[in-house]
Amino acid sequence: MGHDILKQVSDPVEDPSAPDIARLAVDMIETCEDVGGNGLAAVQIYVPLRMFVYRVRKSVMPNGAQMTEIPWTVVINPVITPVGDTKKLFWERCLSLPGLFGQVPRFTDILFESSGLDDARKKFTARGFHARLLQHENDHLDGYLYPMRMLDMATLGYISELGPEAYPALPRDPADFIDPTEER
Repeated sequence: MGHDILKQVSDPVEDPSAPDIARLAVDMIETCEDVGGNGLAAVQIYVPLRMFVYRVRKSVMPNGAQMTEIPWTVVINPVITPVGDTKKLFWERCLSLPGLFGQVPRFTDILFESSGLDDARKKFTARGFHARLLQHENDHLDGYLYPMRMLDMATLGYISELGPEAYPALPRDPADFIDPTEER
């Protein structure tokens, strides 16, 4: 947090199928694996391109969740359109703000469009946790960190204050972990 590159709008990826973009995606996934994260934007490793990688692991889902895992996915030049006005507070963490968490209002349903490494455009509706994760990573591409979206800074805190199991123990609604996508 505080580095100028995290405050700027990232540039579009001109050729998603370029070999250097594929290498960058592999590097980002390996970096995220090393720290046990769920997502990483290129700008977080000082590459100001509109690109991020993400996954949804079963281990982050509470009991009763209806969502299936999503393997590592490469997102290039995403566009998010809210579906409706409904927002919900979600607990978030970020690799750019180590040791912190806070409540962030996010749209519960979004229309998501992006390219992958094959440069084919995909469009789907994402809901709940999946929608929140996509909005969080996309914010990095526009120069936002989650505290900039928070409504109540009193919810920003150190995970260490709650102990090492703080994040998994934070309240999460199984209803947020629903079927992740609806192809369109």
